[in-house]
Amino acid sequence: MSRLIKELAKLPGIGPKTAQRLAFHLLELPRDEVAQLATAIVEAKDALKFCAVCGHLTEESPCQVCQDTTRDHRLLCVVEEPKDVIALEKTREFKGIYHVLHGALSPLEGIGPEELNIKQLLNRLQTAEIDEVILACDPDLEGEATALYLAKIIKPLQIKVTRLARGLPVGGDLEYIDEVTLGKAIEGRQEL
Repeated sequence: MSRLIKELAKLPGIGPKTAQRLAFHLLELPRDEVAQLATAIVEAKDALKFCAVCGHLTEESPCQVCQDTTRDHRLLCVVEEPKDVIALEKTREFKGIYHVLHGALSPLEGIGPEELNIKQLLNRLQTAEIDEVILACDPDLEGEATALYLAKIIKPLQIKVTRLARGLPVGGDLEYIDEVTLGKAIEGRQEL
């Protein structure tokens, strides 16, 4: 039991107490359900790889998005991680293609441009006909630094560079919105 809790606690966002709850839950499940979970984890680890074109997780390379001829291959969305592609795809709004950086610039953690998928991005931009690059980096310090860096190196290529809109969540009340978010919403206001 201690080993199971220790291994579960290695997962991101899982502390010792949550790991303990998960361990007890797994022990209460029928053996076949636990086996299905273990098999799914091993199969995903064995089958998934990164797309040679965009860097997204896939079973085959190039991935389904890169192969899809109905998508707008002139519109490229740059994201930090594969999970960001999944989040954007759930919206069913974006019809272009992606490029996954596999992280964000973070000098404090020793992550510079060489550690990210930036060289491959520049190669893509120089060889493909891309009209617009959407920078969809996280709205945190590292994401902002990454977006500014990318904009600086992409603009000389005469490609339009845009950023995801920022602002208020749908259904939110102004009185509960933090000052920075509210300020960005005012800054990015649009004409109706």
